[in-house]
Amino acid sequence: MIKANKGKRFQQAVDAVEEFLKKLKAKQEQNSGDDKGKKEGKSKKPAGERKRKSSVSGPGSPTKKSRDQSPRKRGRPPKEDKEDSAGDSWLLHRHRTLGSEMVLKKPSVTYQAISKRLKVSEEDTGSTSIQAADSTAINGNITPTDKKIGFLGLGLMGSGIVSNLLKMGHTVTVWNRTAEKNAAGGIHSEVCDPEEDGQCDLFIQEGAHLGRTPAEVVSTCDITFACVADPTAAKDLVLGPSGVLQGIRPGKCYVDMSTVDPETVMELAQVIVSRGGRFLEAPVAGNQQLSNDGMLMILAAGDHGVYEDCSSCFQAMGRTSFFLGEVGNAARMMLIINMVQGSFMATIAEGMTLAQVTGQSQQTLLDILIQSQLSSVFLDQKCQNILQGNFKPDFYLKYIQKDLRLAIALGDSVNHPTPMAAAANEVYKRAKALDQSDNDMSAVYRAYIH
Repeated sequence: MIKANKGKRFQQAVDAVEEFLKKLKAKQEQNSGDDKGKKEGKSKKPAGERKRKSSVSGPGSPTKKSRDQSPRKRGRPPKEDKEDSAGDSWLLHRHRTLGSEMVLKKPSVTYQAISKRLKVSEEDTGSTSIQAADSTAINGNITPTDKKIGFLGLGLMGSGIVSNLLKMGHTVTVWNRTAEKNAAGGIHSEVCDPEEDGQCDLFIQEGAHLGRTPAEVVSTCDITFACVADPTAAKDLVLGPSGVLQGIRPGKCYVDMSTVDPETVMELAQVIVSRGGRFLEAPVAGNQQLSNDGMLMILAAGDHGVYEDCSSCFQAMGRTSFFLGEVGNAARMMLIINMVQGSFMATIAEGMTLAQVTGQSQQTLLDILIQSQLSSVFLDQKCQNILQGNFKPDFYLKYIQKDLRLAIALGDSVNHPTPMAAAANEVYKRAKALDQSDNDMSAVYRAYIH
């Protein structure tokens, strides 16, 4: 279950588990040998005593018969039962702490058993999240919904999501803004990719249907997802010509996965519901690689019934999802998460440049950070980008700057200071002025060296 993009801490955890299991097996074998020795010792009794016992408990002895037919003694269970029980306890505990990928480390546990434990964990914690796992494991066993799925926007994130929906057997109709991208006011997909022009054709070859307009997709599908770049694009997609709103009918479901401000998402929810539609916001946390791997994190809010209807879709595209209540909450939470991420990235770039100008090795700095409590896959990947000078977009710089701007506005709306985010935002604005908008967010490093 270990992938190349897993961090060192994850691999260390796996090593620790395997070492524990080896020691447990060795201990069990030692105990088994000790028990065997004891039994052999007990069997070496004086011949006279064995003879007396034989005369009392012969072949037709009622004592012998009673002992053979009696059920297993109550009390301590056999070793096999005890081992399984311990494994179950470990499984449930690790679900809460290390995630369901680690759950699958125990091969003897069935998918049904995993599902049962996830349900128990949800009841224990009171969480309303749908827990999914690695798309190569549990997602391979999900039953796709029989509802028709629509998807609007095939950027870096959307393409990975649609690919996983198709792999898991969903019926999907796609639409992309390619035809309008050069027109004024064109609708742009979230994390747009210059290579996305042929994405519709690619997905049609994989079994997807093609929609001519957003309105057509919505009118022919039960649940339509959308993932576009910013608040303006999200509004244009719904309210513009041949937009989503024109295809909404009573009972139609619309799920907006774009990262926007709460005011925008509440406005969209209001117009969708006013036409009899059902609305769910579900922005995703992650990057292109996680999207391709089906390992995104989904934050949802709005119509809980729609959230439940999207269960198989969320399991196909992500490792976990959370339902956060009323519309607007998911947008707020996502902006906070991206604010932290963007600020952290700016700090990483600042540290790497400070190391360079003070004569310290940037590689050594990374080696030290990876061994510290700050270690993470994100830290490792972004530092590697800087060391290699490779800023191929995994999460566009212009979009993390957009999220920082919206997070600062969110703070302003409740009179809450966000000085760290404001400082980071200025650095990203500087990077955009240096033509780094379409590079990865780690290209903010260049704002410090120019």
